[in-house]
Formats: sequence, C-alpha cells, structure tokens
Amino acid sequence: MLSEFDLIKQYFQRDRSGRADLGIGDDCALLTPAPGHQLAISTDMLVEDRHFFAGADPFMLGHKSLAVNLSDLAAMGARPLGFTLALSLPGADPAWLDGFSRGLFALADAFDCELVGGDTTKGPLNICITVFGELMPGHALRRDAARIGDDIWISGTLGDARLALAAAWQEVTLGPAAQAQAALRMHMPSPRVALGLALAAQPIAHAALDISDGLVGDLEHILAASRVGATLDADALPAGPVLALQETALRRRFTLAGGDDYELCFTAPVGHRDAVLEAGRRSSTPVTRVGRIEAEPGLRLVDASGARLDLTLRGWDHFS
Repeated sequence: MLSEFDLIKQYFQRDRSGRADLGIGDDCALLTPAPGHQLAISTDMLVEDRHFFAGADPFMLGHKSLAVNLSDLAAMGARPLGFTLALSLPGADPAWLDGFSRGLFALADAFDCELVGGDTTKGPLNICITVFGELMPGHALRRDAARIGDDIWISGTLGDARLALAAAWQEVTLGPAAQAQAALRMHMPSPRVALGLALAAQPIAHAALDISDGLVGDLEHILAASRVGATLDADALPAGPVLALQETALRRRFTLAGGDDYELCFTAPVGHRDAVLEAGRRSSTPVTRVGRIEAEPGLRLVDASGARLDLTLRGWDHFS
C-alpha cells in the first residue's frame, strides 16, 4: 500500500528544474514573477458525480483538471507559472494515479506550468487545483471593463461538450463517431492561453471571461460588472462541428447555455477588429464576432435577421 508521501514522490514529484524558487517538499512553495509583473491566481474544484462521471478516464481527467484552471488565466491574459494540487482519493490505485498524473503533466508541460505543491488525503474523489500566472499591471482583461459600442467575440466553437452530456443522459441520440468527437470536447477542453496573451499584450480587448457555465450566464457577469447591456446574435454563435449538424432549436440552446466549453468571450473596440482577427491567427484560434455592448441594461437575443428571440435560458448553477 502506498503511503501519502510515497504517492507524491512516485506520481507527482519530478526531478527537473522548474520555474519555482522552491517547489514540492517544504511547507510553502516560493514563486517570483518577472520584474514589474503581477500574480494572477485562480482555484477550481472538480467533484466526482458533480463535475465528472464516476469512472471517468483518469488521463482525460488529469488534463481537464488543469485545463479549467489554465482557462481562467487565459481569460485574464496571464502567462502560466505554476500550480498546486489538492487531491482527495478513495484509495491509492496505481493505475488511476499513473493515468491521472500523465494527463495532468502532459498539459502542464505544454504550457510550461510547474506543479509546486499541494496535499493528498483519503476521501471521496475530489480534485482542487490553484494556478498562478503573471501579467503586466494594467493589462488584465477584467470583467468590469466592457465599454458601450464594443464588439462581443467568441473563441473556437460552443456546444459540443453539452451535446456529449445530452447524449450520455440519453436526451439526444448520436452515432458512435459523433458522440466520441463531442465527448472529446467535454473531457479534454483546450485552454485559450495563447489567445488571452495576445489580447492582453497591446491590450486589444477590454473585458473577457472563460465560458464554463454557459455563454448567457457568463456574459451576464460581464454586463453586471461593467454596468452595460448587450445584443447577441444567436445564429452567429460558432457551433461545434457535431452540434452544427443538429436542428436549430437545439443548436441555439446548447451554444447559448451549454456550459463546459472553456472558450473565451471577450469585448473589444470596433476599431480593433483587424487586430482581434490577427490575434486569433497568431494564436491559431478561430474568433467570431457575435454581438455588441450597449447602454440599455440586459441581454437581448436576436436571430440572423435581427428579430428578437424569446428564449428562456440560464447558465449552470452549482447549487441548482
């Protein structure tokens, strides 16, 4: 039976030089951001049977556990530095730990983000990661910075993760290949770090957040914090390749309020349209203009012709 410290040493402690001044093995990690930079810090918790299915593939779960945190850094325009991992496990299963740690470190290495500490204990499966990034003061893409007249943009595509969940719950029927393709978006999201860095560097964008709980609910956080309203073209939203083949009502519902997309929603001045497109090109991330920020409070949904849509949609609520 693996002890707590054997578990950490075998699966999570790595013999390699890192970016931390002091990493795993002491009471605290020590991180020093680049001179003149701020630290950006975010925490996310994933709970079995709430955020992922029991028996989820451990490699994919390791990836997603870090991806959702890196997505928060992307939304602020911050460069990843390191992260901590707090892990509650029902038991020390070597096969599970091997798959989870490989998925975790594959993504961590892709973004040069070092595991610098954490904790393990026995209990229900629960994964909590705190991630640290750096950015220049005054360059953070804050939720309260949207301005009247801004364009609203979306990175990547929306809705395939929610479609995969609907198929798992037998709300819809998909063929095996389509279900597997959609499920990959749910289990292994791609954090848009490169796009976030490009948008914040100039800065090109005003406000941003990552879409984790559904576009409608998440965009309303920007509107509330910035004290503005918006009109959103539901038919301009970039549906995932599997969802794009579904009927219009389902496509609208899952792009607007699907959740688990981990794409960026951001606002930028009209005059920055070419710069936004160039940022998307340089970061190899598709970007789509889907609406505008307005003075009138509230969020208005329209179709491709500009006609108002009467849709009752809400984002994901962890306590609903």
